[in-house]
Amino acid sequence: MTKQELQFFNGKRILVTGHTGFKGSWLCRILHLAGAKVTGYSLAPEKEALYPLAAAGAEADGGLTSVIADIRDYDRLLQVMQETQPELVLHMAAQPIVRTSYEKPRYTYETNVMGTVNLCEAIRQTTSVRSFLNVTTDKVYKNEERGEAFREEEPLDGFDPYSNSKSCSELVTHSYVNSFFRETGIAVSTARAGNVIGGGDFARDRIVPDSVRAAMAGESIKVRNPYSIRPYQHVLEPLFMYLTILRAQALDPEVAGAYNIGPEDADCVTTGELVTSFCRAWNAAKSAEEPELIWENVGNVGPHEANFLKLDCSLARKTFGWKPVWNIDRALEETVVWSRVYMESGNIEEEMNREIEAFLS
Repeated sequence: MTKQELQFFNGKRILVTGHTGFKGSWLCRILHLAGAKVTGYSLAPEKEALYPLAAAGAEADGGLTSVIADIRDYDRLLQVMQETQPELVLHMAAQPIVRTSYEKPRYTYETNVMGTVNLCEAIRQTTSVRSFLNVTTDKVYKNEERGEAFREEEPLDGFDPYSNSKSCSELVTHSYVNSFFRETGIAVSTARAGNVIGGGDFARDRIVPDSVRAAMAGESIKVRNPYSIRPYQHVLEPLFMYLTILRAQALDPEVAGAYNIGPEDADCVTTGELVTSFCRAWNAAKSAEEPELIWENVGNVGPHEANFLKLDCSLARKTFGWKPVWNIDRALEETVVWSRVYMESGNIEEEMNREIEAFLS
């Protein structure tokens, strides 16, 4: 997305669910810089979270209205939708952690499936909406470990409760398109992104946040499965693609559909390769007094997770002329820079603005 295309969002009324999460916080920062009128709908941020660091300026000057509420609460969601009359809706509210979905499967399905039902129904009842994007995951596909990249037309059947609930979320969205939205002229897409990394992700059981925590504590990084392959990308990659889709289908509903969003093939790396690169980036930036950062393999402990995930993104390339901007090394370098600004109690909003400007340039 170019700076000129980003100006499409200036003055637009946008509802973002999940705005207090990692992706949502970065998205709110982008939309604030673009001059959008954002209403966020989400649970309160975690005790340690990016949102309070990223959104203070946007809330202070009225560019962002934060509604703390549950996506499972349909009545409250409908009230917010009808009060704010959004033109564009971007859905990211979710229980997003695979391991948590094994611990809390019912909550995961309630949030990820019925949350999507609630939002689709609220959109159906709100005549202002022109464009809607539901963000899911690369894990929606039926994964038979064939070692091949997934294409959008392949079957949806995620294995674990998180992945499966996101498959269901896609099916719910498709049903609403067929039954209601196509007839009423609302353009709808789903976006299936790979693993995202970047500054400000404090989630548990994610490899880069775990690596940052270990580095800050002066400990070695514990890696559960260094041989699993994932499509890693900087968080700004999918976010700008989400905005590209949201804008494009508002202008031309014919481009609405399901899209994979992932990195170049060279950036689909094993977890061990990722952590090795992270250690290299961290050690290049550390002070002489800090210990050398290393990682260790602690074995494949915990519940089932796919060994191989890779996306075929040719449809997004063909439709939007899109290609990734930052490779995995640049993404890790920017993550280290952000993390060290955070360690030193620096200005997080300024650092995020710098990264967004660098990405757009």
